[in-house]
Amino acid sequence: MYTPTRPDTTSGWRGGRRALCVLMMAGLLTGCASAGFYMQAVAGQLNMWRREQPIERLLAESSLDERTRARLVLVEEIRTFAEHTLALPAAGSYRNYADLERDHVVWNVFAAPEFEFEPHRSCFFVAGCLDYRGFFRRGHAERYAAELRARGYDTFVGGVAAYSTLGWFDDPVLNTFLFWPERELAGIVFHELAHQRLYVADDTKFNESYATAVAEAGLERWYEHRYGTAAPVLAARRRERAVLALIEHTREALRELYASDLDDTAKRDAKRTLFEALETAYAALRRERTSKPDTTGFGKTPWNNARISAVATYHDHVDAFHALLAACANDFTAFHRAAVAIGDLEPDARRARLRALDDHEGETSCPDRDVKETG
Repeated sequence: MYTPTRPDTTSGWRGGRRALCVLMMAGLLTGCASAGFYMQAVAGQLNMWRREQPIERLLAESSLDERTRARLVLVEEIRTFAEHTLALPAAGSYRNYADLERDHVVWNVFAAPEFEFEPHRSCFFVAGCLDYRGFFRRGHAERYAAELRARGYDTFVGGVAAYSTLGWFDDPVLNTFLFWPERELAGIVFHELAHQRLYVADDTKFNESYATAVAEAGLERWYEHRYGTAAPVLAARRRERAVLALIEHTREALRELYASDLDDTAKRDAKRTLFEALETAYAALRRERTSKPDTTGFGKTPWNNARISAVATYHDHVDAFHALLAACANDFTAFHRAAVAIGDLEPDARRARLRALDDHEGETSCPDRDVKETG
């Protein structure tokens, strides 16, 4: 398990940037990614740093447009709330702003075998093994995806608005998410800060599910704090859960298909039919809710095993973490410590503990609170 701690960069911001570059270049000797991948990662990170400006200084400038000013002030409030109410390490992050002049900061490539959901993993010096690989340029991501498709993998390329440096450095506010609706803006800040609070090496599903659960629970508290009700957040979550249920139904049907004795041609035909049914069900669900066109891209991007796997990565254990938070009486400090304890388990035991929480079976107490109340 890896709980981030900051490296010693006493020479200031230049030392910090050099330190990260050294770490990433060291990955050339220890990770499975190529030299070209690390070089584009270094260049992308340095470009972001060059564009950073302190938010405090921006807010002091009379020339700053009011829309940007209001959003930067809102981020300040969200960051402070995350630190004091959600027990997230927000003190250093989101104090600078960078306009990247594009809609996404990176593009993640997910891949899975044609008849499996096990993700194709990439391993790195600092972050360990991940269920995806990120690129600062879409063209690089598409080329890598094409290489994997040529090897027989299903692939999915998804644009990402933010990522975490896991506490090694202070992450900036980016134009890629600054002007999102308030719910999505607060959610992504909470999600990325959660990665600084807890990160388990080689377990992407644990990390992303934990961060997603923190964001969801944090949004409830944020809306209660700001508006006196979490009703909009809960309504949005119900809509999302309905879509996730459709995806999970398809995944289970595909699992049965892939385990069957059908030949590969028959499996491909049945696989295509199941994904078409998913798209039809999603379109029907949208029609029940709104007459507005779908601008999310959900119905436009083809479905395959890689995309199903990507959804699972962020959501499979979310309910387990919600159950853990409830067991900790909604005390975020105790919850984070309990999550760390689960992260410290061996992988099989960790997954078993999350399944038990998800199924409401076995021990459901909060270890941290038990210690404080009985010790």
